[in-house]
Amino acid sequence: VQVARGYLNKEELTKEKFIVSPFKEGERIYKTGDLARWLPDGNIEYIGRKDDQVKIRGYRIELGEIENVLSSLPGVTQCCVLAKEDTVGSKRLVGYVVPEGDFDKE
Repeated sequence: VQVARGYLNKEELTKEKFIVSPFKEGERIYKTGDLARWLPDGNIEYIGRKDDQVKIRGYRIELGEIENVLSSLPGVTQCCVLAKEDTVGSKRLVGYVVPEGDFDKE
């Protein structure tokens, strides 16, 4: 059973995310961005995400949005943003840029 039946006052988003269940007639399921597969023994194996979304300290973050902002900065020709674990296992965002010419880190 879902935690909710939909998004309050957001009918289109509800239709997009709460889809007809392919497993049980007459029921709905929540369509996440997670990828998984059923193993022969009946267990479900988590593979990853369909998008570049990560969760850090309870916040869902789209890495592509941060990369778009970095790419728009003058002097940045390429960039990449990753969610990396530090020495104690906490995730943090790390951005890498390729500068055009000399790079003023200020």
